[in-house]
Formats: sequence, structure tokens, C-alpha cells
Amino acid sequence: MTQATDSGNAKPRAGHDREQDERPATRVGTIVALANQKGGVAKTTSVASLGAAFAELGKRVLLVDLDAQACLTFSLGIDPDEVKLSINEVLVGRGVSARDVIVTCEDGFDLIPSTIELAGAEAQLLPRPGREYVLRSALDPVRGDYDVILVDCSPSLGVLTLNALTASQGLIIPMVCEMLSHRGVGQLLDTVADVQSILNPELEVYGILPTLFDGRSNHTRAVLADVGERYGMPVLSPPIPKTVRFAEAPAVGRSILTTARSSKGAQAYRDVAASLLPRL
Repeated sequence: MTQATDSGNAKPRAGHDREQDERPATRVGTIVALANQKGGVAKTTSVASLGAAFAELGKRVLLVDLDAQACLTFSLGIDPDEVKLSINEVLVGRGVSARDVIVTCEDGFDLIPSTIELAGAEAQLLPRPGREYVLRSALDPVRGDYDVILVDCSPSLGVLTLNALTASQGLIIPMVCEMLSHRGVGQLLDTVADVQSILNPELEVYGILPTLFDGRSNHTRAVLADVGERYGMPVLSPPIPKTVRFAEAPAVGRSILTTARSSKGAQAYRDVAASLLPRL
């Protein structure tokens, strides 16, 4: 297997394929996209934290960094500039499979990393027939190795995000509990409806995940109370509290479940992950 990177907390998956071959062939991992075209809503933090929480629960987890900014890759201790093979090479058809680029991270899950080269992938995918299905086809060979695959989407509604929605069985929408954050959610849900009717009827919105929650703020509490009714969908609980612990974790290339195990933020993600288990 080709090693995707030599840096950070990632490790090559020596012997990993043999272990996977011994697992039941009937395993099919659930793919869940975390998307919101508004930036700064803790998508990347949520992917890393939920991934670690599912791993603690004994699930085999794969994270996919589908953002050219490579924030998930960097936050898990991998220097994107040192990555040799990434999701970009998998998607643009250079004879690289998803299994070729997977690395194992210290927090107990696997990762398909990203690099800045992914920024050009949308232009390369646009003229391709069936361009919305490229990610689904790429992940199909490894779905049997995992219980859950979490996709960190870019803050846009472009071809890459459409690929994530088309490949996924579930969607989680991280949203800051501020009134202005509502604007992007409605637009995203319009896109989701189109995907469900045309590309992927299996896609289900698991719910809105409130992030950066400050329970002392009347405005924040009002937004949280309003959001579920406004969009007619579940609100995942508990809300993820605002804490500096989330900013500290990427500095050491780990998730908050490792760097601040007993913090309220870590426990909130554990509780959300446990509530999602029946859907996997």
C-alpha cells in the first residue's frame, strides 16, 4: 500500500488490509456528510470529534477531508504540504484508489487526507459524465472496511459538496446558534431536496448540530429553540458548547476527546455520537 504521508500523527496501515479481509463481507459502512456552505460553523471540529467518539464506541471509522483548505488533515497532525497522495488523486482519475491514500491517525480512526491541489478538482470534474457520482464510486471499495465514514465538506455548494451528498446516506448540518447562520441552512436544504429527487433518494438529513453554543446568551437560546421548528427537522442534542479547548486540540494534532477528555465539549460530542448509533 502506498503511504500517503511521512509526517505528523498519521501512520501507514501495515497489515491493515489483511485484517480487513478477515472481516465479514457483509459490512457496509454508513457514509455521513457534514456540510454547511457557511464557514466557521465547526464542521471540521465536528468531523474529528465525532470520529473520535465513534472510535471510542468501538466503531471502525474513516474520515474524508473533502476541502482544499485541508483543515481536517492539518488538525489531525498531518502537514498537507508533505502529503504525497490525497483525495485529489483519487477523484481526478489518476489510477489511485481510496485505499492507496488512507492513513491511520492516533485517535483511533483512519483518514483520507486533502491538499490544496483539490481546489482544481471541480474544474476537472465538470466536463465528466456522472461527475456527481465520482466520490461514491471511489468510496465503494472501502465501505466494507468501516462502520461509519464521515465526510468533511468544503464551505460551498459546488461539485465536491454535491459528490458528498450523492455518496452519503446521512447529512449533519453544523450550525452556529446565531440568527445569521439560518440564511445558509435554507439554501443548503434546497440543494439537498434536489439531490434527494435526482441523484440520491437514500439521503436523509439526520439533523442540525448546534455548535459554539453559549447557554448564557438569550439570543443563542432563542435561536436554538427556533431552529428545529423553522426547518422542520431534528436538532441533535446536546448542543456543542463554545470552549477554547476546541482551538487547543489541533495544535497537537489530536481531537478534543484526547486533549480534554473530561471537558463539556468532548462529552457533548460523545453524547451526539451515541444518539446517532441507531442510524449506522
